[in-house]
Amino acid sequence: MSERVQNRELKAKIMSADEAAQFVNHGATVGMSGFTGAAYPKALPTAIANRAKQEHDAGREYGIRLLTGASTAPDCDGVLAEADALSFRMPYQSDPVMRGKINDGQLNYQDVHLSHSGLQVEQGFFGAIDVAIVEVTRITEEGHLIPSSGVGNNVEYLEAAKQIILEVNEWQSLNLEGMADIYRVPYLPNRTPIPIINVGDRVGTTYIEIDTTKVVAVVETDAPDRNSPFKPFDEVSEQIAGNYLDFLEGEVAAGRLAYDHYIMQSGVGNVPNAVMAGLLDSKFENIQAYTEVVQDGMLDLIDAGKMAVASATSFALSPEYAEKMNREAEKYRKYLVLRPLQISNSPEVIRRMGLISSNGMIEADIYGNINSTHVAGTRVMNGIGGSGDFTRNAFASTFISPSAAKGGAISAIVPFASHIDHTEHDAMVVITEYGYADLRGLAPKQRVPKMIAIAHPDYRPLLEEYFDRALNNADSFQHTPHDLTTAFDFHNRLNAAGTMQK
Repeated sequence: MSERVQNRELKAKIMSADEAAQFVNHGATVGMSGFTGAAYPKALPTAIANRAKQEHDAGREYGIRLLTGASTAPDCDGVLAEADALSFRMPYQSDPVMRGKINDGQLNYQDVHLSHSGLQVEQGFFGAIDVAIVEVTRITEEGHLIPSSGVGNNVEYLEAAKQIILEVNEWQSLNLEGMADIYRVPYLPNRTPIPIINVGDRVGTTYIEIDTTKVVAVVETDAPDRNSPFKPFDEVSEQIAGNYLDFLEGEVAAGRLAYDHYIMQSGVGNVPNAVMAGLLDSKFENIQAYTEVVQDGMLDLIDAGKMAVASATSFALSPEYAEKMNREAEKYRKYLVLRPLQISNSPEVIRRMGLISSNGMIEADIYGNINSTHVAGTRVMNGIGGSGDFTRNAFASTFISPSAAKGGAISAIVPFASHIDHTEHDAMVVITEYGYADLRGLAPKQRVPKMIAIAHPDYRPLLEEYFDRALNNADSFQHTPHDLTTAFDFHNRLNAAGTMQK
């Protein structure tokens, strides 16, 4: 496999993961590749976890501060959390073991807008980066890095790190080379406009240039990305997808969208994939995506000739589609561009594209405030990710969700969001299986009937009752009426009885 390491200097630094883990010491701040289960290191996390266990067994402290692009996988975030190898995590996670330790107060976690994370690393918000651990497809003779299935914050970590450990993964297709477009944003205060006018514009290099003298170890691996399979579409997902397409048709009818000029952004999950499946049979052609991740549905749209180009920072593919990408990367690299996270999520470029964003939510309140991150206000799920980057800067922002969860015990529409990630000023359209609430151009009280109409029928009377009470509350002003003594009764009932219903 060493033929994937073409640089003579770096070939001499090939070693085992256990040997490389000795460079990752207690208290180190580590910038690691990885974004939605793709392009994360496959060997170092387990080696670091094993070192942590050995240190703990010997009665010594061991914990690192971990920064990534976004979530990784059980064999990265999961093994590190299980081994109590982490003291801090940023900017996004989705592992259940890690989530439990965060919510138990055992692990400090900072949830960050993804477009902010690279700049904050550059500016030293997290202190010095001691080690960058980055997966690549190969290393060229010049010592340039060919990215694997994602880019994320790799450029910033490699630039800032005192030492670099590279994992060269033979499982990643060599035909990924040419898919990446590495553009470096100049440091403050010398920033210039990012020269991307069209979704598919390539403005950088196909490789990451590094200071090879900082590389202390190269580890060879042959292991797949660990994305979870998507669930089969259910009736609710298909209804939400149908309502989303109805919203797009409304935009066409209003003259704000053309069938051949739809630029999309989509969050990750089963419902977004259902939306893309619906687009296969729609009137929309020449679809483009300026987004964070390439998902299964996008490959289907490319195969069907419906999608012209997709720009992202990483893959978020099911195991079946990850294997498909590996087999057909030479074909797909004509349609896909993988960019650094500071570019894929750049507010400047997003606003220029005039795209329509679509992201998931935990709950929305009757005035259109969105909670993306916390169940009942205090229990974090995953993080805000890039949803804020796209919501704030999209031409039209949408949030999609089933109207209820946990068998109807939790309503997605509540009187007052228990945690607000996206305010009423940024969220424009909310979609459930019962329709879509277009909140644009409406005062707060005008939004309420539309929001209640898309709530689950079991919760509509309770929401109407709350709104009536807020309107008649002598202590409530009438621009955004609330009854603060009962505004969180849904959440209080959930905490007390396990259901929001009376």
